[in-house]
Amino acid sequence: MKHHRKLMLLILPFALAACEASVSEKYTSQTAGFSNVSNNTKGITGKNTVWVQNQEQAQIVNKQVHKMVHRKTISADKAVQVALLNNKGLQAAYADIGISASDVWQESLLENPVVSIAVLGINAPELGAYRAIEGMIAGNLLDAHTRKQRIALADAGFQAAQMGAVNETLRLATETRTAWINAVSAFETVSYLKKAAAASDASSELAAKLGGTGALGKAGQAREHAFNAELAAQTARARLDARIAKENLTRLMGLWGTEVDYFVPNRLPSLPRSVPRSKSIEAIALQNRVDLKIAKLGLEATAKSYGLTETTRLVTDLELIAGFEKERELDGTDVVSDTTPQLELEFAIPIFDTGKARMRKAELAYMRSANILAEKAVNVRSEARVAETTYHSQYELARHYRDTVVPLRTAVEEEALLSYNGMITNTYELLSDIRDKLGSLLMASNAKRDFWLAKANLKSAIYGGMSGSAGAAGGETAIASAGSGGH
Repeated sequence: MKHHRKLMLLILPFALAACEASVSEKYTSQTAGFSNVSNNTKGITGKNTVWVQNQEQAQIVNKQVHKMVHRKTISADKAVQVALLNNKGLQAAYADIGISASDVWQESLLENPVVSIAVLGINAPELGAYRAIEGMIAGNLLDAHTRKQRIALADAGFQAAQMGAVNETLRLATETRTAWINAVSAFETVSYLKKAAAASDASSELAAKLGGTGALGKAGQAREHAFNAELAAQTARARLDARIAKENLTRLMGLWGTEVDYFVPNRLPSLPRSVPRSKSIEAIALQNRVDLKIAKLGLEATAKSYGLTETTRLVTDLELIAGFEKERELDGTDVVSDTTPQLELEFAIPIFDTGKARMRKAELAYMRSANILAEKAVNVRSEARVAETTYHSQYELARHYRDTVVPLRTAVEEEALLSYNGMITNTYELLSDIRDKLGSLLMASNAKRDFWLAKANLKSAIYGGMSGSAGAAGGETAIASAGSGGH
């Protein structure tokens, strides 16, 4: 009984340590960290997000999406909401949060003790089948000593994963809004070209009739027919660009099957009366940019990793081994047994690897993270300045086309039509004025599209989730909007 008490005293510290290794629900919950992501993104986008983890949740989301898009004309806000609910790539980013939470959970658990049992002298009939029994239990003391540091390091990764998910959500929202702008604008281009094509068809027919009477030469007829043919090709190209633009929007929203049966408007929103200016755009961006917060968390994680490396520089493995040895001997005709408790300490001697190389590596990793953060801060300032400048410049340009260029071209066309009806202007001059007005309308449409893209980019420059494709023009024709229908 005395030996049993000694053995329990040796095992008790391991049992107590295991009991202390309780894990917070913050890391073990099915939706660990997602509420932080959801709150952050909703505050910026105004849209709801969901982390789908089972079939029941998936069915609920599918019904919501179907109700929002099937045979409906969707706005930019609705397109963004559908993408945030239905995009599977975003769901993969949310899974990274759970993986990082599991990493913290894993680090919160102590290393399992190693138990070994040995039976010696099995074929000893005079002693009753065996001669001795050895039992040992080993636990890593260094693992327990560095547990708090490792948990802190894993928690920094957990925080970074949440910010990464926020950034992915904002990026998807920006790309979806950009795709919606391009799609709507593309159909507006088609609308302008169709109106021009109707006038061109009439002009071409008139040219043929005038040619038959000898009132219009072959060169004049050829010019009108050529313009009509070029316009037909340009309209076909615009229709293709519009279909591709809409398909890009469909892909970002994660739609397929019957869900692709939705429509977008034919016209982008009109320009606002004015746009506000910010005197502290850099400070606002530095305070809110998610990718900058991720870089800061990376620096903190590197600092924690440096501290852990310093702690384990010399001693990389320290194990406490406790157990007993029970020996049996033959004393005359009696078998006498003796139990001896054992306690061992096992560690590596730092003769060859003194830890200097690992410390140097940790120092350089910290310096690299610090420089990455500094560079990111410079880039954020620059991106914010460029985004705001572009936003205001695109507004002035779009307003100039709307208020000056297009009205002048319209006046020129009206005067040319009056002159033509009065037989003062010839057909070629009228055709040239129509072509010039069409070019101005398309450029005005492009300018309006670029303004709305610049507005989306400005928000990304402030909060994060910038998209490289935002601001890309579509083909040779303008991508703008006209009419009130949908496609």
